[in-house]
Parts: sequence; structure tokens; C-alpha cells
Amino acid sequence: MTRELRVTRLRTYPVKSFAGNDVQSATVEPWGLAGDRRWGLVDDTGRNVTARMVHHLLGLHADIVDASTIRLNDRDGGSITVSAPLDAATIPVGFSGLDRATPAPDEVNSWISDRIGVSLRLVWQQDPTARPIAGKHGGLPGESLSLADDGPLLLVTDASMRQLNEWIAADQSLPDVPDLDPDDLSGAAAASKPLDIVRFRPNVIVDGDVPFAEDSWDTVKIGDATFRKTVLCDRCVMTTIDPTTLEGGKEPIRTLARHRRWDGKTWFGIRLAPVNFTPGSAATIAVGDRVEVGV
Repeated sequence: MTRELRVTRLRTYPVKSFAGNDVQSATVEPWGLAGDRRWGLVDDTGRNVTARMVHHLLGLHADIVDASTIRLNDRDGGSITVSAPLDAATIPVGFSGLDRATPAPDEVNSWISDRIGVSLRLVWQQDPTARPIAGKHGGLPGESLSLADDGPLLLVTDASMRQLNEWIAADQSLPDVPDLDPDDLSGAAAASKPLDIVRFRPNVIVDGDVPFAEDSWDTVKIGDATFRKTVLCDRCVMTTIDPTTLEGGKEPIRTLARHRRWDGKTWFGIRLAPVNFTPGSAATIAVGDRVEVGV
């Protein structure tokens, strides 16, 4: 008998491509979780910059101070606070579905650039209703998202992670699949210990007994909030960066390419969009909440 599903962890990412934070509960908004990925990074030309290109962004993290303020932190104890730049002029940016955003003050941009060694600008998404979920990623008219990739929330399961780590251990002596894309790898090292699920940058982590059962879920109810699956999540080079050491490697892409590849991509997790959302209402999800699925 399959046990009742529960939320085991919740995570938010105040700044896109910074490290994430565990939270006990989160408010659900039409475009995702409150405080999740409303800030992002661009270069001097406005091009979107993520940890796919600049891996050491994962060495910084941001804490939410209040509804409009975050504190940026490095690993040496340094920090700087920034509030949403409500009155600043927008600048051109290169996020898919969003061509303008509001820049943070110069001193904040310098703080980030000095620690990363690349000239970057922190920008804020002022209107989260202005960035639609693309139709090719399962979006419906009127649905929007933060600066997250492709969908408002990402859900993964502990059962799938356990299976993946078992595959990685069992397949260590096997050669790489012949057409493994080098752009999906960040180094040559093999995994020496089980991978942490945070590599996949989920918002919601659910327990369970059946690996990859989430592939077939059409709807997910968590507490009082209901979501629909928009798409399965294809995985990229960012998952191969160790979130603690920031060192690169081949896993989990190497093993996913053997067990979970179709349409030229590797897959792990599902993207969700809130449904039946009433303007002005608020739903909260929390660690320990029961998870009900529809297929």
C-alpha cells in the first residue's frame, strides 16, 4: 500500500541563480511562491546571466527581510541590503517573455560584481503578471510567472532522488553514453557520494514510494492550494555543480542520460502552475502538508 504523500521540504530563491533557502511555509501567488525569483541578474548589455554560465553565483544567497527588501550574503560573512527599486527607470533585459526590469543601485551591483569577478547588475521584476508562461511550456492564457525558468513552481520527490542515486552508484563503472552533450557537463569528476536533491533547485519536495510517479500527475493539491502540471522539467548543466563546494562534474546528467532521456533532453521533476486562484485571496503551503494528486 502506498503511503500518504507529504511535503518534506519547501525552498525559495529570492534571487534567481543564487543559493536557495529552506522555509517552513510559503504563500502561494498566481506566479509562484511569495519571495521566489523576483530578482535576477543581467550583464552590461542586459543579457540574462545565470549560474549556468557563472557557477559561483551559487555561492551567494539572499534572505527576505520584508515584502520589498532582501539581504544579499556571501560565504565570508559579508552582506548588503537592497529594497525593491519602485521609482527607478527600467532597463532593457533579455529574460524570455520580459524585455524590461528595474535595476538595483550601483553599490549593490558593485558588491555582487566584486565577489563574482564579472560585471553584473541586479534587477527586479516589478510586475509579475507581465511575464506569461509560454505556450510551449504548457502555459494557458492569463498565466504568468516570476523570473523562474518556464513555470511558477518546480516539484521533485524524494523517491525519485533515491532511485537516481541508486542508478548513479550502480552505473559508475559503465562508460558514458556516446552522445552525451558536453554543454550539459561542468567537469569530468564522477560523483563520490549521493547527490543532494537541492541540485535540482526545487520549490516543493514530496516524499513517496514510487520513483517518477510525478511524471503522470496532472494536478497536485497541497494544503488549500491546487496546482496543475504544465510540463516535465528538462535538466541542464546547473545540476552538475556541487551546491556546497561549487565544483563541477558529470552527474546527474551522465546517469539521467542513460535512464531518463527522450526528445534529446534529460528529465527530472515537474513544473506547476496555481489554478482556481481568486484575486485577493491567499493560500499557504507548509512542510508536512498532505499532498493529493490527480492523474
